[in-house]
Amino acid sequence: MKKIFKLEDLDCANCAAKMERNIAKIDGVTQINVNFLTQRMTIEADDARFDEIMEQVVKTCKKVEPDCKIIR
Repeated sequence: MKKIFKLEDLDCANCAAKMERNIAKIDGVTQINVNFLTQRMTIEADDARFDEIMEQVVKTCKKVEPDCKIIR
């Protein structure tokens, strides 16, 4: 399943790159792109576990950028 999410309060390109690297390590994520300029995250992950994977993605994002929100 591939979905696009809007991000709020992503403050820097370095944080976006760090998020992307850490999310790519999550089991079940096949493709990830975090774009600082458009404030969007495109994620492709296992359909059967998508909600579970997104919970891990949210936690990962909070560790890198505590103010960043993923709009579902």
